[in-house]
Amino acid sequence: MFSMAVAAVRKRRFAEAAVLAAVLLAPVAAVTAAPAAQASVSHSAAISSNGGSRAGNAALNWAERHAAGCWYSYGGSACSPGYDCSGLVMEAFGHGAGIWLPHSTYAMLGNRHLHWIPLSQARRGDLMFYGSGHVEINTVWYHQTFGAHNWGERVGWATWGPWWHPTAAYRVW
Repeated sequence: MFSMAVAAVRKRRFAEAAVLAAVLLAPVAAVTAAPAAQASVSHSAAISSNGGSRAGNAALNWAERHAAGCWYSYGGSACSPGYDCSGLVMEAFGHGAGIWLPHSTYAMLGNRHLHWIPLSQARRGDLMFYGSGHVEINTVWYHQTFGAHNWGERVGWATWGPWWHPTAAYRVW
């Protein structure tokens, strides 16, 4: 019981530190990601200083600022009533990067803006797909993504584990 409480406190502190880091780095990221707000991004302009695409970085910046703490809601694409995984990704790329993706993980996979990359090359802002039809946005932290995870949970950061990890990665430009 005590170890569960300690783990909960550590997870909360880590999330608070991540939000603080995002707030402190947001002005720098906003300057870097500003050109990605255009509807079409060429491949040569798609690379950002974080290694991923400018569109992906802009989408993650938007999601961390506007969706963190909102509730999960199946089929949702707004903070009220909540987001599901693909609704969050759709809104983040639409508002953050000007790239409107479909509201379905399976439809996203056929979208011309998604380009498959090996999991080992995934960087901040890349989409991480899980075998069950789930999608989240990769962060700069090792084995951690940002997304709408599950019913009864808030949108935020999650760490991969041996039984829950992405099976495919895509870069968006």
